Amino acid sequence: MQICGGFRIGDNSLVGRDLPVPGVLASRWDLDPNIVFLNHGSFGAAPRAVREEQNRIRESLESEPVRFFERRYQVLLDRARERLAEFVGASPGNLVFVANATTGVNTVLRSLDLRSGDELLTTNHEYNACRNALAEAARASGASVVVAEVPYPLSSDDEVLDAVLDLVTPRTRLLLVDHVTSQTGLVLPVASLVREAQLSGVDVLVDGAHAPGMVELNLEKLGAAYYTANCHKWLCAPKGVGFLYVREDLRSSVRPLVISHGANVAAVRRSRFHLEHDWTGTHDPSAWLSVPAAIAEVESMAAGGWSEVRLRNHEMALAARELLCEALGADNACPDGMVGSMATVALPDSDGGEKTDAFSRDALQDALYREWAIEVPVIPWPSPPGRLVRISAQLYNSRGQYEYLAEALRAETISK
Repeated sequence: MQICGGFRIGDNSLVGRDLPVPGVLASRWDLDPNIVFLNHGSFGAAPRAVREEQNRIRESLESEPVRFFERRYQVLLDRARERLAEFVGASPGNLVFVANATTGVNTVLRSLDLRSGDELLTTNHEYNACRNALAEAARASGASVVVAEVPYPLSSDDEVLDAVLDLVTPRTRLLLVDHVTSQTGLVLPVASLVREAQLSGVDVLVDGAHAPGMVELNLEKLGAAYYTANCHKWLCAPKGVGFLYVREDLRSSVRPLVISHGANVAAVRRSRFHLEHDWTGTHDPSAWLSVPAAIAEVESMAAGGWSEVRLRNHEMALAARELLCEALGADNACPDGMVGSMATVALPDSDGGEKTDAFSRDALQDALYREWAIEVPVIPWPSPPGRLVRISAQLYNSRGQYEYLAEALRAETISK
């Protein structure tokens, strides 16, 4: 019998209990049936049809690489960009593909002309990798990083706006803010933050890593200076595809992290922005070119298309949060409107073995995986020994899976 991830395929005896049945749409994915997968938010999961399309693209590439890259690639890339731009409400001219949102954040920060005394504003909820990118940009330029302490739990958007906007000064060069926070799962009021910050002359870089596919987007209407996001999470594209949006008036100032042929090619039929970012060297572009397939595949899973997908996942996340709050005796940490397709619930403080950095795991997270076959993150907040459990809700999940998690958490925390 095949072994995968410590479990025998088709045999749940290693955890000594029957696992809950996933959602009916789980058949469209190839997730391990011996794992209760409640962590779509970390890396996403591409449906089978999307991976098949990626494989078809790879086969086309490898069958004649010169033909693919020199005669077909640009047309295919433009088509993929146009479909993605339509989905996120952007002009294709303002959009380029990148490997992931972290790459997008670094691209913008490296393109800014920062000087000593400048301030880079962010929040205490910002993703660790992007906080590190801010710190490096500040170190190299003599600027400083200013961190707004957004409370959590919180009761309204106003608490976010007050915490951030109160720290805007004449020295603030950039506001970096999550659209959906990774650690706490909050949908932040980015439209209000962008509007108010730009009234003070501050450009905003929105880290939208989780947003496409979770919340409706219209980037041109939002009007942020910069917006970067992943397509491999809630859009369900393959790994290695994200995008960077740059408002038209700023496009000429944003250079890719890798300088290549586009730097001195005449910008006749294509903008310099596209010439530089579309080709930074030979790589496998199949994930980028699979984005239209991902959009179409997930859209086909609900009669109401993406609007219904987002609503289903939102309602499932709220229901799961209620189950966990009841099981743990916890309170809701934010209004329903600040929940997208993820939610977090406070856990009892750790008594040791907690997660201490980006590459470690809390002992409880390992116990849930080892003893219960549950994949779900346990996140330190605001710092150890405080911690949260963060659940994701995707179409392949079921209520029974969250009930099972609630049972496991009661057994692993309250009863011990």
